[in-house]
Amino acid sequence: MSHVRPPAVAGMFYTDDPVRLRRQVDGFLADAKPAHHVPKAVIAPHAGYIYSGPVAGSAYAALKSLSTRIRRVVLVGPAHRVRVNAVAASSARAFATPLGEVAVDQETMRTLVEELDFLVFMDEAHAPEHSLEVHLPFLQTVLRDFSLLPFAAGNADPVDVERLLERLWGGPETLIVISSDLSHYHEYDDARRLDGVTTSHIERLDPTGLSGENACGQIPICGLLRAATRHRLQVETLDVRNSGDTAGPRDQVVGYGAYAFFEPHTAQALDESDRSRLTELARESIKHGLENGKALSVSMEEWPQSLRRHKASFVTLKKQQALRGCIGNLEASRPLVEDIAENAYAAAFRDPRFPRLTEAELDQLEIGISVLSAPEELAFRSQQDLLDQLRPGVDGLILTEGSRRGTFLPSVWNNIPDRRSFLEQLKCKVGLDRDHWSSRLKVERYTTDSW
Repeated sequence: MSHVRPPAVAGMFYTDDPVRLRRQVDGFLADAKPAHHVPKAVIAPHAGYIYSGPVAGSAYAALKSLSTRIRRVVLVGPAHRVRVNAVAASSARAFATPLGEVAVDQETMRTLVEELDFLVFMDEAHAPEHSLEVHLPFLQTVLRDFSLLPFAAGNADPVDVERLLERLWGGPETLIVISSDLSHYHEYDDARRLDGVTTSHIERLDPTGLSGENACGQIPICGLLRAATRHRLQVETLDVRNSGDTAGPRDQVVGYGAYAFFEPHTAQALDESDRSRLTELARESIKHGLENGKALSVSMEEWPQSLRRHKASFVTLKKQQALRGCIGNLEASRPLVEDIAENAYAAAFRDPRFPRLTEAELDQLEIGISVLSAPEELAFRSQQDLLDQLRPGVDGLILTEGSRRGTFLPSVWNNIPDRRSFLEQLKCKVGLDRDHWSSRLKVERYTTDSW
């Protein structure tokens, strides 16, 4: 397991010149309409870039704010060139494109092949296959540093694809990409109608009625729809067009769709420039507190409307990797920029666990910011039912009983990865016994956009 899978369709489906390729992908991303949600999974097309590139760009533009968060990509597409009676894994250590190599998570791949009876190493299926390769330049452009788990699905059961996705679901570090075009070689108006029906099925998370006539990646799509139903994801249609809209004639067109699957009550990720500005605001507010004894007063006119919306946040301070202060709010009661300025000041000077910050410590501070989604109250019949609903690495929890209330941010999962321990230690934090249980217990969850 030491070879690199070379590009098979560079120079055909997309240019093999790295400078032109990067420029072309950047153009597709720049032209895409902004998504409204943070995707856990996307469906994107895999034809030649001149035809499907603009639609694929809509899916990948939705990932821009996740460039540093996503560390692993699970990529599943149909096998077009070689007959596969199951799901083909790759033994390559990396997949190459003109933009460089993408490392394959070989350890996880070996474990999966050992554990899942429908998964086999079959490099001959990957060697000529375009359905996975054409996505890699987009991923290489949008993401910073990630590993790949590539799979080519042949005559497989969608239930098996669902099992594979469940096994690799992970947390916010894992992205799932399903590769598929839509209808093939119909007249323009017929294609629009057929692709509209397919889109309706995808939006309803309904795999019934989908076939290879609707989408060449029907089996991976149906596997995703089943998994998305289990995880209560919702769908945003980003773009649906066909080759008659992009670069080809309209007598025999191929349809393309881009769809984002997201968790409801998920914090919308900010782009890198907004994150940088907010981090600098927090630091300036701390400096202002050292000089004036109060938080920095924020001039709203200097900030875009998106950062003036009422949102809740936490600001965490660390010095030499040790906690130095953490203060935040669970309710969105003021503009986000004001909330961050106030919480940064409070974390430095009002956290009762630590002495007031000194000027000598300022240059040693690492500032972490978490912007919270609106809390969602969980309904549960028992403690086990509650534990089954928790999403490690994703959920922050708010626990309330009577006058007692407390929270763990999603980052706490890094130190307490077990669901039961996570809940028990949160109970202790709010002053309850770890085994405490009552009908008056209220639990809410939220997610964060953190950096």
